[in-house]
Amino acid sequence: MLFAIFVAFLGCSGAALASDVRIKDLVEFDGVRGNDLIGYGLVVGLNGTGDGIRNAPFTEEIMSNILERLGVNVSGEQYRPKNVAAVFVTAELPAFARAGGTIDVNVSAIGDAKSLMGGTLIMTPLNAADGQIYAVAQGTIIAGGAAAEGEAGGVVKGVPTAGVIPSGARVEREIEFELSSLTTLRLALREADFTTAGRIEKAINRNFGKRVASMLDSGTVQISVEATGRRSTAHAIGEIENILVRPERRARVVVDQRSGTIVMGEDVRISRVAVSQGGLTLRIQEAPLAIQPNPFSEGETVVVPRTNAAIEEEPGISLAEVPDGTTLSEVIAGLNALGVKPRDMIDILKSIKAAGALHAEFVVH
Repeated sequence: MLFAIFVAFLGCSGAALASDVRIKDLVEFDGVRGNDLIGYGLVVGLNGTGDGIRNAPFTEEIMSNILERLGVNVSGEQYRPKNVAAVFVTAELPAFARAGGTIDVNVSAIGDAKSLMGGTLIMTPLNAADGQIYAVAQGTIIAGGAAAEGEAGGVVKGVPTAGVIPSGARVEREIEFELSSLTTLRLALREADFTTAGRIEKAINRNFGKRVASMLDSGTVQISVEATGRRSTAHAIGEIENILVRPERRARVVVDQRSGTIVMGEDVRISRVAVSQGGLTLRIQEAPLAIQPNPFSEGETVVVPRTNAAIEEEPGISLAEVPDGTTLSEVIAGLNALGVKPRDMIDILKSIKAAGALHAEFVVH
């Protein structure tokens, strides 16, 4: 009966058709990239949720340096404020960012601060990998959580020790890169695939009416900027990135064992296979019996152990010979119709993959 329901459900589903995608959503343009920035700073104005100076001496050190730069001599002084916290500040400097522009920054506590809510980041220089300062961050932090604490306990929701400052850093130095000086432009595919790279090459050549693009490998397509006939490299990129291409995706199944989530591509196929799944439940219960001696007799209480053990077999599923070419989405739909739990479904997919009947890359998180 279960197999009949499963087979009937298989005929109700079909694979979705692939759609065209802009080239800008499939590739990265060579040279058009961001750069990571990092800085070490201080957050002030916390409501007693900052670092404990004994556990985070670097907080006291940076606070002393800042005060001395402002003309306040604190050498030899003993102070134990609880409203400051040492943090790492990270950001990404976008391509072609100009001096005076602003970027978002992320702030994360590195000491034992309990929360950064309501704090203000003091002026913090942000360095790139070359050690140069490219931006300066400062502003009020928007924390990503909440925390409350009483005398006997507390509760935390989210991550109050990390937050963001929208437009919290101002660009001070530009990265030298002349896009107009490029005579050839390379497109790097985010997911290398020979079929997709070939389609990008054909679509670009068809758009310009001549051969301006050539596929170098599965992840790179090279374009001659001069052959495009456009006024500049920027004009050529602006036209190329909006050309539509139908990408070819690798058959892939991704499962998350913690949440029971299953994500699959449309091209996943299953060969003829038979599946039988069930489970055993073992229950053991201790029920000791105490035997008392007769009244006024010289005896001792004896405890007699009693154990109740039982094995129950849960009703499983039995699927006989799934037809060749069946899509995994149809198999999942059939298993859902049978009421199979997500975790049992993941175990079934693992077994099908181990048997060599699942023709796709299988990724487990």
